[in-house]
Amino acid sequence: MTILRSFPNPLRLLALACSATMLAACAATPVADTPRGSSPAASTTAPVPELRPGILAGYLAADAIPDSLALAPPPPAAGSAALAQDHAVMRAALALRGTPRFEQAARDADLDFPFAAGTFACTLGVRIDAERTPATYRLLRRSLVDAAMATRAAKERYQRARPFVENGAPTCTPDDEAALRGNGSYPSGHVAIGWMWALVLTQAVPAHTEALLARGRSFGESRAVCNVHWQSDILAGRFMAAGTFARLQSDAAFRADVAAASVELAAARTQGQAPDRDCAAEAAALAIPLPGVL
Repeated sequence: MTILRSFPNPLRLLALACSATMLAACAATPVADTPRGSSPAASTTAPVPELRPGILAGYLAADAIPDSLALAPPPPAAGSAALAQDHAVMRAALALRGTPRFEQAARDADLDFPFAAGTFACTLGVRIDAERTPATYRLLRRSLVDAAMATRAAKERYQRARPFVENGAPTCTPDDEAALRGNGSYPSGHVAIGWMWALVLTQAVPAHTEALLARGRSFGESRAVCNVHWQSDILAGRFMAAGTFARLQSDAAFRADVAAASVELAAARTQGQAPDRDCAAEAAALAIPLPGVL
């Protein structure tokens, strides 16, 4: 199996780019993000700035992103029931090594586009890419940044070590282990991104609410299966995503992209644009339970 790229790879550049001062500077370097041949309804009237080549700016200004250090409690203390639960879930997750669920966790670890655009394709029953669904593609790329940035303050403060550092077992993305050792585990930025995407797509396609939220949950659980996050990291990541999603409701560009995504995803279903994933294999892998996870 090809080793897929994980959270530090596409977002290492984001971490370097996204100090408060540089976010403001990025706004001065706009680039177009409307694929050739896309319809006006699926386009934004203003170009989207890039934080780094290939990484679009989020919707929110730096001072509008919820502060994880103010909102998330510290990670579980030594001897606490919460830490015991973290270790119980870790042991259950380690038992899934070598199973299709572990392989799915590796696929879920890849946040690079265009691959990441298809994370929820099987759930929605349509292919998502820059040419066929440009507004949805843009929505996923930009909301990724807002979700990731919402976890950053607490990550930097607590610098929590990841499960594989403690247990010595491999992860589902061994090429990323060196970078992950220096990247705080709490809260999970990867989980925040996946839960954000589930919420955003639920807003665009409310008829698929239960399936989308279930896929967002399994996407987050993949981080425990991958041996790179504790359960409490996952829960805090979901919390920060929910808060950031609520804040996005006040952003006009975000609302416009959700509306455009809703229209184009409906059209994609009508046109029979099937997912470019092995949906049967994904469903079988995700049906393997991770005991003890909340």
